[in-house]
Amino acid sequence: MARDNDPMPQSHEFDVLIIGSGAAGLTVALNLPEHLSVCVVSKADISSGATLWAQGGIAAVLDDEDSLENHIRDTLDAGAGLCHEDAVRFTVENGKKSINWLIDSGVDFTRDEHAQYHLTREGGHSHRRIIHAADATGHAVSTTLAAQAQAKTNITLFSGRVAVDLITNRKLSLPGNRCVGAYILNLTDNHVELVRARFTVVATGGASKAYRYTTNPDGASGDGIAMAWRAGCRVANMEFNQFHPTCLYHPHAKSFLITEAVRGEGGVLKLPDGTRFMDRFDKRGELAPRDIVARAIDHEMKRLGADHLYLDISHKPADFIKHHFPTIYEKCLEFGIDVTREPIPVVPAAHYTCGGIVSDERARTDINQLYAVGEAAFTGLHGANRMASNSLLECLVYGQAAAADIARREADIPPPPPVPDWDESQVRDSDEDVVISHNWDELRHFMWDYVGIVRTTKRLQRAKHRVDLLSREIGEFYSNYRVTNDLLELRNLVTVSDLIICSALQRRESRGLHYTLDYPGLQNEPQDTVLFPTTYRTLSP
Repeated sequence: MARDNDPMPQSHEFDVLIIGSGAAGLTVALNLPEHLSVCVVSKADISSGATLWAQGGIAAVLDDEDSLENHIRDTLDAGAGLCHEDAVRFTVENGKKSINWLIDSGVDFTRDEHAQYHLTREGGHSHRRIIHAADATGHAVSTTLAAQAQAKTNITLFSGRVAVDLITNRKLSLPGNRCVGAYILNLTDNHVELVRARFTVVATGGASKAYRYTTNPDGASGDGIAMAWRAGCRVANMEFNQFHPTCLYHPHAKSFLITEAVRGEGGVLKLPDGTRFMDRFDKRGELAPRDIVARAIDHEMKRLGADHLYLDISHKPADFIKHHFPTIYEKCLEFGIDVTREPIPVVPAAHYTCGGIVSDERARTDINQLYAVGEAAFTGLHGANRMASNSLLECLVYGQAAAADIARREADIPPPPPVPDWDESQVRDSDEDVVISHNWDELRHFMWDYVGIVRTTKRLQRAKHRVDLLSREIGEFYSNYRVTNDLLELRNLVTVSDLIICSALQRRESRGLHYTLDYPGLQNEPQDTVLFPTTYRTLSP
């Protein structure tokens, strides 16, 4: 029977361990054969990940005036020459099937006055193809899938737990290249538990908490990417961090983004004096891809010395705004902003990690029986810039692909070998937690200042110097004290920040989301930035 936050034995075994409970992780769990025992681990509540906060919707070809080729072409164009066309085609061709699966699962998408599903349009899309549940699509998807998982007798749900590290044959000094589970920290009693599994799926989301300003929830600390790197997986294109152009600017509005669909439905960006400016940067204006819009806002803020700019949809009828964007309307009203009468103060914020763990069309990684899905994975879909609303689609398509591959292979995969329990005999409780909080703040500040929307080689080198020092400090701390959630997240953030910096230093051009003043042009041949753990070493602990 599915359980939530039950006490867990020091050691447990499942057929499939899924680390992360967003759309990607739950899609895997719900598509696996019911004779397999499945464990889904989440840091907080089962439906508390980044999926919950996704506002805009899911891109798929659902209208007769649209076509698969249009969606493929738009994605390739947004990806600035680095999308893998086979991955794009695979994702787009499976889009409608994935949406139908959500509908069959009970997701209540918004309908128009003719009782047809309402499709909106977002930046980079040539057609209306974004199916949505008002402006809270992620909430509808997350809560629906969580309820479905709770009803499954073969799925065990464990909240309040964070993964410490993956367990591989190499770590056990055994032959072969296989993942056999993970060590998991129970945040209730602060003990590390052992979870062995025949298959392990990393679905932990991205790493946007490496930056000072982000639209992501607190758990987006790059845990899965860092763990997979330490375990021996390649990572790719970590320099491409998408900054959402429009995060609500207010001292008490933590991580609240204003969906791209506001611009898709006619919202315009304005300077403090009320004039529009996007037409000076791109002929598509407010509907240009996110990287262009974010850089334009950043440029105008720095030119004017402004803390924020404005997004205005108040020219639309009030009933239209309240119907299409009820969440944004209510949230802004909490802060004294009536979006039906006045513009919304906005600022760019780190939003999406386009790179990640290298994985194939079946979500398999470099380590046998280890899969990566969702934002933690690098599939080749997004290239140098993720197009709006392709991310939830990727979660669904590759989540189903991972489940199908596990189902095909499970009869041939033996149980995991014996694994020793976590050893805390040589460590003690920390009496210097101020070190963690100080390092956390320092990391996120210099990542924002030196490795943000606009970069230079000198800034990146300064960031590399600082992250190397932090890596040594955190490594020493990790070796001597009992693990805590804050320590584990900081350890992982230092690792992914190092990967981001080193990837950015290798890319000597400006492409997509990576813009450097030292190399403003494009290289002739687009190439992924792939880092190999066996030949390339960061100083990560």
